Amino acid sequence: MTAADLARLHADCFRQPRPWTEGEFAALLDGCGVILLAEEGAFLLGRVVADETELLTLAVSPAQRRRGIATRLVSRFIAEARARGGVTIFLEVAADNLPAIALYSGQGFTESGRRRGYYATPEGNPVDALVMSRLLSRPAQGS
Repeated sequence: MTAADLARLHADCFRQPRPWTEGEFAALLDGCGVILLAEEGAFLLGRVVADETELLTLAVSPAQRRRGIATRLVSRFIAEARARGGVTIFLEVAADNLPAIALYSGQGFTESGRRRGYYATPEGNPVDALVMSRLLSRPAQGS
């Protein structure tokens, strides 16, 4: 997927927080440690820096939702992060995004922080950001 493809899909999926631009995606894709996983109508973008991994964004087209795509992408991301030496994965999600919170909780993420009023709805109402994290288990030596 190109930066333009990512920006279009992101705009179809997000109003709050605001969708990212093609330029923002291009800059991220040029960075070190980037992980881009995609399926039809969906993508997950993250990065590994040293032993920390960050899930930056996950977008699934409204027409593709409720088919297990997000779960598959997050599972693949966890495996890729582990393979690249990640020890902890962090992500941030709007506190009112209950489907995403359920997805991440189901994948072993727990709330590790809260940013009060970090986001704003299109109407200007504040929404907290939850910081969630997950420790990655290491494969046994000799496996």
